[in-house]
Amino acid sequence: MGYWVLHVDLDQFIAAVEVLRRPELAGLPVVVGGHGDPTLRGVVATASYAAREHGVRSGMPLRTALKRIPDAVFLPADNPAYEEASEGVMEVLRSFDGATVEVMGWDEAFVGVDTDDPESLATAIRGAVLERTALHCTVGIGDNLLRAKIATEFGKPGTGPGMFRLTADNWFPVMGPRPTRALWGIGAKTAKKLDERGLHTVAELAAADPAALAADLGPAMGPYFVQLGRGLGRTTVSGTPWVVRSRSRETTFQANLADWDDVRSEVVALARRVTDDVVAEGRPAARVGVKLRFAPFTTRTRSATLPEPTSDPERIAEAAVAVLGKFTPGREVRLIGVRAEFER
Repeated sequence: MGYWVLHVDLDQFIAAVEVLRRPELAGLPVVVGGHGDPTLRGVVATASYAAREHGVRSGMPLRTALKRIPDAVFLPADNPAYEEASEGVMEVLRSFDGATVEVMGWDEAFVGVDTDDPESLATAIRGAVLERTALHCTVGIGDNLLRAKIATEFGKPGTGPGMFRLTADNWFPVMGPRPTRALWGIGAKTAKKLDERGLHTVAELAAADPAALAADLGPAMGPYFVQLGRGLGRTTVSGTPWVVRSRSRETTFQANLADWDDVRSEVVALARRVTDDVVAEGRPAARVGVKLRFAPFTTRTRSATLPEPTSDPERIAEAAVAVLGKFTPGREVRLIGVRAEFER
């Protein structure tokens, strides 16, 4: 018996839930996002595999998706339906004897379990999820959470058999030649910084001097990136119940806002809506963030920690306006978002 981490990732989750509700959409390019009207401003929340084949991706403007697939089926997001479907999957995962489940969001969770045959368990999980929820999932198998998460990408439909094992034994043969962007936790900006320092691949990052990167990229992040390159990470799944870390609201305007007073008024309005969510959650906000998307499509975020946690609408609105002051006015704004983060 050994302790294994399995990463369960639901395939095209939101689109799959919509297809379950509308079986006639099976196999069609389905795009979910905004109000479901691609002629209005909004972004793609998710796309079915058939839509992804045409280059449609999450975060893409709906209008761009429409240009790429004029005959795609566009649907509005239905969060309550996705939450219900997700909980059904998590109940299936918790039904396995000895399994510790750490929920990461609607469509993914880690499962920690003692077993001598993780592949058989992965097969059983995939079968049980499909039988009880009609949803398909991919399972990554690893000796820690990082490797299990990355393993999932090698098992995805169209590229793999539905599961894949990634451990210390095959980490460098599999990941060594890949770009650093392939690592969980390294995005485009970080990958660019590493490229500028001659660290292009996972193997190069793993061989880097942690002290040198600490001096260059920060005492915490520098060594952390080297650990990622070596495939090191948390080895035990936590059974602590998953809780929402933040609440947010945003609005995409059909006509850009050119007057900064209008931007400020919208920030206040959104902050009050977010406060309603904070009150409903029953937990005070500890940090407030503001997101602005400038025309044509540049997004910036700023945030600030509150002097003390609060659920007071006036204080949260004041904090949001103060955060807005960190932006330089002048450019037209097409989207505004306000986020309240809870204490962890």
